[in-house]
Amino acid sequence: MIRRYATELRALMMLADIAVTAVVAILLSELMFGANHGSIWAAAIPDPMLGLTLYVSAWVAILWLLGGYRFRARWSFASDARLIVQAIVWLALGSFAFLYLARLPAVDRSFLILLLLAQLAATVVARVVLRAMFASARRRGQNLRHIVVLGTGSTGRAFAEKLESHAELGLGVLGFLGDEVDDLPERWPYLGPVESIFDLIHEAVVDEVAICLVTEDWELIESIAAICEVEGKLVRMPVPMPRLTIATAHVEDLDGTPVLSLLSGPNAALALMLKRVSDVALSMLGIVVLSPLLVGVALAIKLTDGGPVIFRQERVGVHGRRFRVFKFRSMVQDADALLESLRDQNEIDGHAFKMTADPRVTAVGRFLRRSSLDELPQLWNVVRGEMSLVGPRPPLPQEVAAYNVWHRRRLSMKPGITGLWQIEGRREPEFDRWVQYDLEYIDRWSPWLDFQIILRTIPAMIRAEGR
Repeated sequence: MIRRYATELRALMMLADIAVTAVVAILLSELMFGANHGSIWAAAIPDPMLGLTLYVSAWVAILWLLGGYRFRARWSFASDARLIVQAIVWLALGSFAFLYLARLPAVDRSFLILLLLAQLAATVVARVVLRAMFASARRRGQNLRHIVVLGTGSTGRAFAEKLESHAELGLGVLGFLGDEVDDLPERWPYLGPVESIFDLIHEAVVDEVAICLVTEDWELIESIAAICEVEGKLVRMPVPMPRLTIATAHVEDLDGTPVLSLLSGPNAALALMLKRVSDVALSMLGIVVLSPLLVGVALAIKLTDGGPVIFRQERVGVHGRRFRVFKFRSMVQDADALLESLRDQNEIDGHAFKMTADPRVTAVGRFLRRSSLDELPQLWNVVRGEMSLVGPRPPLPQEVAAYNVWHRRRLSMKPGITGLWQIEGRREPEFDRWVQYDLEYIDRWSPWLDFQIILRTIPAMIRAEGR
């Protein structure tokens, strides 16, 4: 299975197994022993909570060792059920052996037998439901990534068929590039010749490129792979290819088809999923905790300037996805109309606009910008999945339209409310330096780096270093 996406389902399955095992044990205890189950377990085991933790950990470890989290080319209910039955047998043998060696005769063996049977049924049901929900979410387009297939022949079509048969991967075929043919299925649009890829990845939302060409034009393949690397696009090659050294490569499997994947950015799927989970949790917490401050800022804007409190503006997100960013309004209401008259006073050398004494900024807005409080509504963009707490600066569409090729790799990660650009290059007058900070963040990304940036952002806000 393609690793980048299988990891997400693997992690969800592990979390589900942990939750199901703990819940089944607690509910069965209440059903068998009633309200006194806590005191009964305290008398039977020195530390009941530690015992539950060991039991849950042993179950997940046995499933892992038996391959319960390893993805196969073909999944079936029967194969999953057989594996879970095998795991239950091993867990039963281990549990009874542990009770004997630890000399814990007070533990009710009948409870343990019922627990194992209930856990068997609950795990099978949870697996089926989780797989169905994951695949359904992908089919509805949630977290869908767009892939363009280069090659309209049998190799490209077969690869597209396999991608569509695995909805849980979340990869949608955007269309085909290559020789024009008459028998291409209608659900797959023909997008033009192969050379169109250089324009297409700028004009459409393209996350991945599958090179399924049967050709000896290795220079063309090298140039396509190279431009995709520069712009942070992931490249798949499901056909025999010579060794390419333009990116980190590894071989994966899709229904028996070897797929050479060329990666040029963060690919730790589990860590990226944890980044998303922490983004949502911290943003929701921030909205709740900071709600009095948010209300206060809204009242200050309304009472001093009137008009709308929230400013909405179109920005460009990961791989060109458009979204509306939310900010507290810090400028007069006709600010956009006045922008052209101020272009000659731009203090940024490059594709962005910034002016220290911008006459469009209101009195309240000046304070909001210095303290970065105008950015707080973007917490809702994070909850919606359009932004992250930490990431590259979210650019305007007109900025992206003027990008050089190397600038575009900053679109390979979700934009952030804060980032290296804010804590190290906020007063930097060179646009290219902003981009270099973003690319440095992408290349060095880790959860620990995010944590460091957030910690450094807080004192910067307190010192009102914005402008």
